[in-house]
Amino acid sequence: MKRTFFLLTLLISICTYAAGDYNVKDFGAVGNGTTLDHEAINRAIEKCVADGGGRVVLPAGTYLCGSIRMKSNVELHMVSGATILAAPASMKAYDEAEPWEGPAYQDGGHTYFHNSLIYAVGQENISITGRGRIDGDGLTKHDTEEAGNLKGGNIGTGDKAIAFKSCRNVLIRDITIFRGGHFGIILTGCDIGTIDNVIIDTNRDGIDIDCCKYLTVSNCKVNTPTDDGVVLKSSYALKKPVLCEHIAITNCVITGYKLGTLLDGTYQPEKVNWVCGRLKLGTESNGGYRNIAISNCTFMYSSGLAFEEVDRGRMENIVVDNITMSHVHHYPIYITTGCRNRGPEEITDVSSASGIQISNVIADDVDSLAGIIITGMPGYPVKNIALDNIRIQYRGGGEREFADREYREQSTHYPEPRFAGPTPAYGLFARHVDGLDVNHVAFSTIKPDYRPAVKLDDVKNVSIIDLKAPVQEGIKKVMTVDTENVRITE
Repeated sequence: MKRTFFLLTLLISICTYAAGDYNVKDFGAVGNGTTLDHEAINRAIEKCVADGGGRVVLPAGTYLCGSIRMKSNVELHMVSGATILAAPASMKAYDEAEPWEGPAYQDGGHTYFHNSLIYAVGQENISITGRGRIDGDGLTKHDTEEAGNLKGGNIGTGDKAIAFKSCRNVLIRDITIFRGGHFGIILTGCDIGTIDNVIIDTNRDGIDIDCCKYLTVSNCKVNTPTDDGVVLKSSYALKKPVLCEHIAITNCVITGYKLGTLLDGTYQPEKVNWVCGRLKLGTESNGGYRNIAISNCTFMYSSGLAFEEVDRGRMENIVVDNITMSHVHHYPIYITTGCRNRGPEEITDVSSASGIQISNVIADDVDSLAGIIITGMPGYPVKNIALDNIRIQYRGGGEREFADREYREQSTHYPEPRFAGPTPAYGLFARHVDGLDVNHVAFSTIKPDYRPAVKLDDVKNVSIIDLKAPVQEGIKKVMTVDTENVRITE
């Protein structure tokens, strides 16, 4: 009987941990939630690397950790019931933020990586997988500089749950991140990668993809009640402008519920913050964005789509298809260029945007602050924008005088519509645009709105086909100022 029990136990062990697995408890990890375990996990990683690679396994338990250093050819696998718990700053368990030489044109969160819970720099074939959880309770939600870690100094804080820089062939799959700090996941300068079936319920940004190419984000649920959900950026973190390109985002859910209520299933809407979830390109945009595909995503109690090119990069070949939104804060769709120009003065390029197509979007209960916004700069229009098969229900209530108010130019301002005030049209406001196709678009309002449905200002080469939009008596459906070649077909 004892022999049978022994053989059964051995068989279960073999099935659970295959050849090439490195159980962190064999390297001294305790998993009791009070003993620091990151050095034991790092020992397991180093042994795995020395043997040519494999899988480092965290069995069920709570592993209190500072910095975990991922290395090439390693899969960090958390089984169901395993939690990596971020240590508090008082334990000084995080690696010191690396030095940065020269001016930093990007925020501290995009500058430093070593002071993270799990990080890798210059590695390849790295994975974080499993049904376990990362709990960033001890992480700060401020970036490195805000927290006091100036220019590589360190006060013991970690500010990111997962941070990979200049890595290749990256996989993050099936894990859950709760309270991810300044960034739940940030990938900077990474080539070829997948983030799939990840759940994030966090207190700042969910997923940031910066200066990367050939990446896919799929099947993720991202709750970010006080900041951005899924973000593409092209900052100056690599000390040169680098395009963020060939990125596919699909089958994702973005929400703005109160922190933790996506995970606990109570789904409590957060009050409207300056941002409450959204899918965004920008604001850091030195290199720009090219060949981006976004499809089959849903938004709930969040802001909508924001495409912002304001740091002299170019934004082109963007396709969005099959999007649903409910209870939308501030705006449903926002496309803009500007001249914030954060970067070296010797770079003299002008921000540009062209070739953006958005189709099959339905949204209800949208804030009356702003309709769809598409704005370029005087003398530098946004070009070739297409909106097709879009239905948006606004709350309405806009006042008649809003139609003639001077809506601020983007210029050097931070590109956030709430700072600009109500748009002159309740449905669509376009300014400094060359090439705009609006096909089969329907706007409606819950309350009467006394603005026009559409206002075009310094826009040329416009085609509007089958626009359905109510207007109040004496209000034009489409208001035009300084426009050329506008064709409207009912």
